[in-house]
Amino acid sequence: MTTDSQAPLKTLRADLLARLAEPQTYDLAVIGGGATGLGVALDAAARGFKVVLVESHDFAKGTSSRATKLVHGGVRYLAQGNIALVREALHERTTLLHNAPHLAQPLPFVMPSYRLWETPFYGMGLKMYDALAGKAGLGATEFLGRDRTLECLPTARAEGLKGGVKYWDGQFDDARLALALARTAATRGALLVNYCPARELVHEDGKVVGLVCEDAETGQRFPVRARAVVNATGVWVDSLRQQDGEALGKPVRPIVAPSQGVHIVVDREFLPSDHALMVPKTADGRVLFAVPWLGKLILGTTDSPRQDLAREPLAFREEVAFILDESAKYLRRAPTAADVRSIWVGLRPLVKPQDDEGGNTKSLSREHTVLASRSGLVTVTGGKWTTYRAMAEDVLQKCFTTGLLPAKPAGVTNHLPLVGSPRGAVRHRISQAQGLHSYGSEAEALQALPGAQVALAEGLSEAMVRFAARFEYARTVEDVLARRCRLLFLDAGRAAALAPRVAEILQEEIGGDPGLPAFLALAEQYMRVPA
Repeated sequence: MTTDSQAPLKTLRADLLARLAEPQTYDLAVIGGGATGLGVALDAAARGFKVVLVESHDFAKGTSSRATKLVHGGVRYLAQGNIALVREALHERTTLLHNAPHLAQPLPFVMPSYRLWETPFYGMGLKMYDALAGKAGLGATEFLGRDRTLECLPTARAEGLKGGVKYWDGQFDDARLALALARTAATRGALLVNYCPARELVHEDGKVVGLVCEDAETGQRFPVRARAVVNATGVWVDSLRQQDGEALGKPVRPIVAPSQGVHIVVDREFLPSDHALMVPKTADGRVLFAVPWLGKLILGTTDSPRQDLAREPLAFREEVAFILDESAKYLRRAPTAADVRSIWVGLRPLVKPQDDEGGNTKSLSREHTVLASRSGLVTVTGGKWTTYRAMAEDVLQKCFTTGLLPAKPAGVTNHLPLVGSPRGAVRHRISQAQGLHSYGSEAEALQALPGAQVALAEGLSEAMVRFAARFEYARTVEDVLARRCRLLFLDAGRAAALAPRVAEILQEEIGGDPGLPAFLALAEQYMRVPA
């Protein structure tokens, strides 16, 4: 690479930090670069507010890159009778699929029935799901016979199979969608900086007026002033809430009870289909998914309480055993520990019920919570990826009702295509191997970069690494192989093998340390099956 070809990224990072150093007052400062924080930043920027967002690690480093990859209305919520939640999630599902068709697409699911009552029982419930979706439906629920069920799920256990039910939901690439939100917000004038943790909140006269953040690479600190500050740090929101409370001399009670969800990835041969398998009730009452995604098969998920807040939590042995054992009940050839290509764990920010804090706490029907402290710090947590856009609107509404920002009309993101959104139909399914399709309308620009014809692995070229560094905020090997390309989540061993070459390319592009040893240690963790 020549010096000129290295310039774009060095200039990008330097430009971001130079903008951050400018003395100015933002309308809104967002702390946290996951789905929720990025959604808030995009909505606010699209409404014309001056926005800054800082993220301590990489965008979607935590929970937001570790979802089950489903854009769904929530069949389980329907069973609980939460009709309002399901109806809204179905609406948001359609919005997401429309605004990012290169990253989110419809996916058929099949519930196999091994008892005669299951097909009519679950089928009628899913017919109600269709009715709630209305015009936003993706396809009609179908009652399947035994043979048709096996056509959709060719490796399902045939013994005792009575039939099945087919319904439709959506699937997406969570980390790349987060990146698309960030880059779309940037096109609307927002300043977004990853690897820049907020070290402290700034208070004046009992009100939060900004924060101090720090460039993780250089240690340089930046004071940031803002009329409104949003705490969107997911399972870590209580840390900032506690800091805010201490500044006011008022300790706060934690509102998050973390729950751990484990996913196991195996080869597609265990379910060679573009249909996902869904079991609505396993032996312990959980939902089991077997979802085709980017050429592999995701098995999951679990729901285990977790007391610590590790950035890279480990799977418990009993969680892995549960997923493998339950899979064996529904697949003709059950995967074993030796078949696991990658294990990844996400922490869900489940919200604890608690008393109202001075009339400022509000638990909303979408199972997320938005609250404003006495200082004016707005905290949002809970919820799910599918409703990120609606959550963002609720956060801004809280800023309006508390007088932090002047009200502006909502709905600006309802029909706002995200960066890369192509015109016309997208034929490539996300269930198939990753590749150029995830870049949408930017694929042509990517192909013009050096190394476009040099494949490092299926779905990853040298040009993609350079594109990640120059235009997608990537700073480390992990950024590239975990979230710009999803190889760490798909096949950790393969990711480790490619990491040295990716590190070399990043070194050429950014000139700094791309963190190769740290990534190799992380890949080893993703490969390890707890015994």
